[in-house]
Amino acid sequence: MARTATINRSTKETSINLTLDLDGRGEHQIESGVPFLDHMLTQIARHGFFDLQISAKGDLEIDAHHTVEDLAICLGEAFKQALGDKVGVRRYGRGTMPMHESLAAVILDFSGRPFLVFNVPLPKAQVGNFEVELVEEFFTAFCNHAGANVHVNLAYGDNLHHIVEAVFKAFARALDEATQLDPRVEGVLSSKGTLE
Repeated sequence: MARTATINRSTKETSINLTLDLDGRGEHQIESGVPFLDHMLTQIARHGFFDLQISAKGDLEIDAHHTVEDLAICLGEAFKQALGDKVGVRRYGRGTMPMHESLAAVILDFSGRPFLVFNVPLPKAQVGNFEVELVEEFFTAFCNHAGANVHVNLAYGDNLHHIVEAVFKAFARALDEATQLDPRVEGVLSSKGTLE
């Protein structure tokens, strides 16, 4: 059974088409109009081994906030849809990734109950034209729409680009582990028999 999802979302602020295949090879085509965001979404596809196609148009003449948030909403919904009833899924995942001087860890649980812990002190600054405070907005929107509990922790780091990239690579690895099918899992991995 294919574990895929296609999400189409149109508002007065953004228009997004997204296709996700959990059992892919990391193939991707991503065009959001926000180059740094495209670079981070590429990390999710490549290091999580997800096939990911994204075409997004947003009100970038205002800023990137709506595009970043709405893309995360769509990505969260895509993971939720592709995981379906979560039968046989590992549910939990973790990833720790270095990027030069930075080290970040992400631990997540597709519990059905959204919650974000974001221990990454980011200044109100930019990488290129990208406001790094939007990284937390991205993860908040993802958690709420994927039904995931996500903990993001920065051990150390100095360069903002390296810090954010380490976070997204760690997120990709955690997603890969959590979405894997495990033949030892009968039904869903929960003592109460449901993930909601």
